[in-house]
Amino acid sequence: MRAALIETFKQPLVVRDVPEPQCPPDGAIVGVKACGVCRSDWHAWTGADPDVAAPHVPGHEFAGIVEEVGRDCRRFKRGDRVTAPFILACGQCPDCVGGDPTVCNHQHVVGFSSWGAFAERIAVPRADFNLVRLPETIDFTSAAGMGCRVTTSFRAVVDRARLQPGEWLAIHGAGGVGLSALLIGKAIGASVLAIDVNEDALKLARDLGATKTLNVAGIADVGAAVREATDGGAHVSLDALGITATFHNSIRGLRKLGRHVQIGMPLGSHAEPTIPLLELVYSRQISVMGTRGIPASRFPALFAMIAAGHLDPARLVTQRISLAQAGPALEAMNGYTGAGITVIDRF
Repeated sequence: MRAALIETFKQPLVVRDVPEPQCPPDGAIVGVKACGVCRSDWHAWTGADPDVAAPHVPGHEFAGIVEEVGRDCRRFKRGDRVTAPFILACGQCPDCVGGDPTVCNHQHVVGFSSWGAFAERIAVPRADFNLVRLPETIDFTSAAGMGCRVTTSFRAVVDRARLQPGEWLAIHGAGGVGLSALLIGKAIGASVLAIDVNEDALKLARDLGATKTLNVAGIADVGAAVREATDGGAHVSLDALGITATFHNSIRGLRKLGRHVQIGMPLGSHAEPTIPLLELVYSRQISVMGTRGIPASRFPALFAMIAAGHLDPARLVTQRISLAQAGPALEAMNGYTGAGITVIDRF
């Protein structure tokens, strides 16, 4: 099958034929019809993720059709339209049984723990627990665009922060995950402030319904600017980028008792930022929480929001590319240019 490989970190991807994936006894082989190109893939491509060794096939935001199932797979069959969370859990440990598979100690991360979906086919282990049936009303490209960005934002906004109608949601980083959070926040009935340094991204945020936008290029005290724009501070704030500056800006833009959710993955020097514990956590009593991925069991709630017309993930897809264009799409992420979500839909 054809796949796009990282053969050398930070160098162009190479598209070539590779061996077909083997179907796990409890798993399935999915023919990939679409796959999103995500900043997490960029982290892998740069060599920043310790789980990734070259040669490697990235890609974790996939949707497609089941082509083969293992002997122990009971819930799926050939021809089923499916997607999956990027964190594939064991389904048997206390975390999984308790409803929290995103913290499973035996998790398998698509495109990181093993080769991913920048390829014509992908193997999915423990399919009965991890695969998700895709409604006929959601096309493959939209489902791939939802991949980790819409799903991660849904869990961050709905399940972790428990955003309420009428509250202010501040989003630091108006990329794919930030714009996804914007749509979900608006669907809930919140006021949304989108924050970035990229005017194209902020224009898209306004087109998608942001209550306000804030270009923070050149602003020395972003936290103060956010508090002013949100009438005293955001009730919920998201760091959708994962760097020290956006983390600090997020927590400083909160009002008293505000909730910060860390969505962006902090790596390297950004993994251990300082935090003003006395001023913010103790005195202002803010909450700092993390989020990563979504359980397969929460997809129906997300699909219901889409079916009700409150959320349209297709609006986030701004570019459709071929597999051969995946490398340049990753290279473009070296800067913070562009807007929306890019999806591979031709293999």
